[in-house]
Amino acid sequence: MKRILFTAIFTACVVGTGLGQDAATQSQIDKLSGQVQDLLAGQEQQTKQLAALEKEISDLRDKVNTPQVNDSASGADLKSLAEKVQEIDRKRQADRELILKQIEQLGKVAAAAPVHPKTKTAPAPAPDETAAPATPQKGYEYVVKAGDTLSLIAKAYREQGVKVTSTQILKANPGLDATKLYVGKKIFIPDPNAK
Repeated sequence: MKRILFTAIFTACVVGTGLGQDAATQSQIDKLSGQVQDLLAGQEQQTKQLAALEKEISDLRDKVNTPQVNDSASGADLKSLAEKVQEIDRKRQADRELILKQIEQLGKVAAAAPVHPKTKTAPAPAPDETAAPATPQKGYEYVVKAGDTLSLIAKAYREQGVKVTSTQILKANPGLDATKLYVGKKIFIPDPNAK
């Protein structure tokens, strides 16, 4: 029995040792399998990165080989533009000098113009007015003052010997509104007696 017992213990030890070794071996196999899977996943990621880099390099080659359009101005373009601006400035200055000379000449002409006498001809009738006299009339220019009305103006001229009525003043000034006289307005006072 000792022998059986010894055989049973020996078998149990051998089997226990074998099982212990199998578990350690299995653990190492599992560990190595995990590492292999990590390596495969890393290799797949690197393959994707390499493909992306190859595409980027291809795009850069295409871009380098494509001729570029330069939108910026060259030195010659800037120089040409500066010359045109200077030419425009010279023309502007010449125009200014010409205008100043013409204004000066007009001033001389205006200063040398004779002073008009108080007796004037009637202003030309407006094209749409048909009631205006056909021939120019003799008369006077009057500047409206504060408080003036057509009847007061006509009365003042009658007192000076000019026989004129408010109606005649209205006819001599086409478009004049007797109710809208304002200070400084020039009106024509006809002299029916003058020929």
